[in-house]
Amino acid sequence: MLKKTLPAHLIRGEKSEQHACHYLLKQGLQLIEKNFRSRYGELDLIMQDQQTLVIVEVRFRKSNAFGGAVESITHKKQSRIIMTTQFYLSRHKIKSPIRFDVITLSNDSDINWIKNAFQT
Repeated sequence: MLKKTLPAHLIRGEKSEQHACHYLLKQGLQLIEKNFRSRYGELDLIMQDQQTLVIVEVRFRKSNAFGGAVESITHKKQSRIIMTTQFYLSRHKIKSPIRFDVITLSNDSDINWIKNAFQT
């Protein structure tokens, strides 16, 4: 049986998420879950920062020609992340404080960590 290879953009996305996760672990956060999916959307990384549950959106852009990584997180995307988070919280009965962070990566591997990037 042949194994399908993933398209290049999905491979790059997985590598970006791994890179971001490794970076955040070095910063003292703890990984709770990766790629949580619901009918509302997907959460890239769910991490713990002391008493705060941190939902991390990871964005990679080769260039800023069509807008940077931060600009790609539209109001609609934020709404999906928030709805997915609410679903996750209710499913796991979590009542801790929540923070929404964004990690952006560029082609030259620069990492930009934006804490509290948006709110509910």
